[in-house]
Amino acid sequence: MSISMRPSQALRLWQQVMLAQVRGGAPDLTMRQTAILFTIYLDPPPHTVRGLAAKLNVTKPVITRALDTMGALKLVSRHRDELDKRNVLIRRTVEGALFVERFGDGIVARAHELPI
Repeated sequence: MSISMRPSQALRLWQQVMLAQVRGGAPDLTMRQTAILFTIYLDPPPHTVRGLAAKLNVTKPVITRALDTMGALKLVSRHRDELDKRNVLIRRTVEGALFVERFGDGIVARAHELPI
């Protein structure tokens, strides 16, 4: 499905989604943390610190710091790869899946409110 939007409409939609997140008391994630979280939930696993760093073109410490925050919020969990102890696997959680689903629902709801 393709939709057509003017840049001002796209920006208004993004603003409305962000305002709803802030007003709703959702965890306050940075743009980078959000990009990492969506990558974990929208792209097929497995996800590793190394793989996420390569995909987002950032360093492994950047990913680790973001995962520290998201782990404390129970949005993701980390486990050592049993086959290769050097790798840390990132796993989805129920809390994280619900967060992402609600975020998506919020985008759809705000999109319906956009003036034509």
